[in-house]
Amino acid sequence: MLLSLASLATSCTEKERSSLLQFAAELSQDGGLTNSWENSTDCCRWEGITCSSDSRTVTDVFLASKSLQGHISASLGNLTGLVCLNLSHNSLYGDLPMELLSSKSIVILDVSFNLLNGDLQELEKSTLRPLQVLNISSNFFTGHFPSPTWKAMKSLIALNASNNSFIGQIPTVFCVSAPSFAVLELSYNQFSGRIPQELGNCSMLTSLNAGHNNLSGTLPDELFSITSMEHLSLHDNQLEGTLSGISRLKNLATLNLGGNMFSGNIPSAISELKKLVTIHLDHNSMSGELPSTLSNCTSLITIDFSSNNFSGGLTKVNFSNLPNLKTIDLMLNNFSGTIPESIYSCTNLTALRLSSNKFQGPLSERIGNLKSLAFLSLVDNSLTNITSALQTLSSCRNLTTLLIGKNFKNEAMPKDDAIDGFRNLRVLFLNDCSLSGKIPLWLSKLTNLEMLLLYNNELTGSIPDWINSLNFLFHINMYNNSLTGNFQQP
Repeated sequence: MLLSLASLATSCTEKERSSLLQFAAELSQDGGLTNSWENSTDCCRWEGITCSSDSRTVTDVFLASKSLQGHISASLGNLTGLVCLNLSHNSLYGDLPMELLSSKSIVILDVSFNLLNGDLQELEKSTLRPLQVLNISSNFFTGHFPSPTWKAMKSLIALNASNNSFIGQIPTVFCVSAPSFAVLELSYNQFSGRIPQELGNCSMLTSLNAGHNNLSGTLPDELFSITSMEHLSLHDNQLEGTLSGISRLKNLATLNLGGNMFSGNIPSAISELKKLVTIHLDHNSMSGELPSTLSNCTSLITIDFSSNNFSGGLTKVNFSNLPNLKTIDLMLNNFSGTIPESIYSCTNLTALRLSSNKFQGPLSERIGNLKSLAFLSLVDNSLTNITSALQTLSSCRNLTTLLIGKNFKNEAMPKDDAIDGFRNLRVLFLNDCSLSGKIPLWLSKLTNLEMLLLYNNELTGSIPDWINSLNFLFHINMYNNSLTGNFQQP
């Protein structure tokens, strides 16, 4: 629709036409752009160019994913009516011309996913800039954020500088200078030090992502005063302390604090986060039982508490109150007892990982209710009755990955006529169970199987010929059994 507006313009000015041709001339590879533009003298009709409907002014330059290579020409700064400039997903290199950042017309500037480098230079402090959205992510920018530059950006709403090599402390100057500032994306850089208290001045902030940096210390109390926050992601840093203040962020939908050094338990006030959809607290040092109040976060879709020191049973949490859950990951903790029956009420579950805990006993027949389940890992627990478990799980028709090794110790491998189903299974781990018996014929029905692990069992007999009929099987491990025979060459 925007491109069709170009046809309404009579003709662009010679100045703007020259500026665009200068931009193309300074490219080392233009992806055929120059040839395309030379077909018309009116730049308002050129590919990627949009002009205003009532004048001859270029308002939009959209040249994303055009295989452009070379420098970005400062001549684009001469387009005095330019509102939106998108040069993302190309192979542009060199500096980002200051003429673009200092433009008196550009509102949206996107140069993400290029090869740009160098420092961001200072701008004149006195002139206000209309820039609202700046995306410089996935480049090779370095150095600190120049504070005086951002003081001139009083209209800034969103800044994405992720996936670069910026250093120093997280910039906060726009928290004061830009009253409507809402989105700050700084992940995958080299920012260090503590999270500055001044972030609390970003009272309109809805999204903060500073994952994969070198941040340390505790979360400042001022951070929890940003009640507009909807997405908070600080994963893979060296942050520590507890989460005692997190419940004050009542609008939070995404909480990702995985890969840090947080300790203590999950506060019972987590129930205040009624809008929480995704929570990642994985790979920390948190402990204690999961609070029953987690059941009150009824919008949850993803729970990841893996690789912590959580303990106790899960019966306090009523998973029946979380009907939207699709992923539960509690791997590598110290949970004990039986798998709670309420989990089997989460009929939208597609992935369930409870491996490396202390769950025991047989699997409930109700696990067969999880008709959407595609991934199940129960490795390294103390589960019993493998025949009943496989019979029940065979009704989960969407299962593609089933990892149940290091369970069912010293039981017998289910016999040929005991199991039917698993038509979509691609990965099956039955390793380290000390299972006795032979390789069963029912495995031959798993025609989509790609990986099969049967090592560290007590299986006997010969390797069956039908193994070669599993056309998708590319990895099989039967090490440390008492099997005879060889695999036939296809």
